[in-house]
Amino acid sequence: MPRFSEPRSEEALLARARTLAGRSIAEVAAALGLPVPADLRHHKGWVGHLVEKALGVTAGSAPVPDFASLGIELKTLPLDAEGVPTETTFVSSLDFGDPAALSWEGSSVRKKLARILWLPVQADPAVPLAERRFGNALLWSPTPEEEARLRADFEEIAGMIEAGFVERVTAHRGKVLQLRPKGANARQLRWMVDAEDGALARTAPRAFYLRRSFTAELVRRHWALGG
Repeated sequence: MPRFSEPRSEEALLARARTLAGRSIAEVAAALGLPVPADLRHHKGWVGHLVEKALGVTAGSAPVPDFASLGIELKTLPLDAEGVPTETTFVSSLDFGDPAALSWEGSSVRKKLARILWLPVQADPAVPLAERRFGNALLWSPTPEEEARLRADFEEIAGMIEAGFVERVTAHRGKVLQLRPKGANARQLRWMVDAEDGALARTAPRAFYLRRSFTAELVRRHWALGG
């Protein structure tokens, strides 16, 4: 399984992704000539990078969908032994300096959520990392009802940020989409306008994430029913 170039169509991408179904992480890594770490404690994001190499992602860290020419984002979906997502899903970092970042229509959040290739992967801690297997891939776009829920959360959060209250936006806000700090040290702080006095203040970078309850709905709807 050499590293592929980016697929030229949705059908080609989905077909390629579905060749991973049932394969173990060790099998895919061996085909790519990559060693498998003992665990993910010091290798966060490693499984995602493995899948990117296997499927031919070219976008890197650019604020565009992973498969840029197709407008498709790639997301691995770690599931526990009961088929429940084990973590929230990163969507997009918030660029405080981009005026379009707080507009739903022009936001990277909307662009990233418009079309996603979901790839389930075992995340049961009882199963060694190398032995965990991939599930069947799904190409997904939000239904009008799902997009309405995502947009409502986004616009509520964006409204608070525009008013200068970003520090009051906690991970508890938003029913399906949340905003959380992303970055652990002072060198990553960003400038923003403070609501108290209108002056510039430094704050931790933020990113949008899908709640586990939302991705759990997708699992029940699309995989539990054989979708």
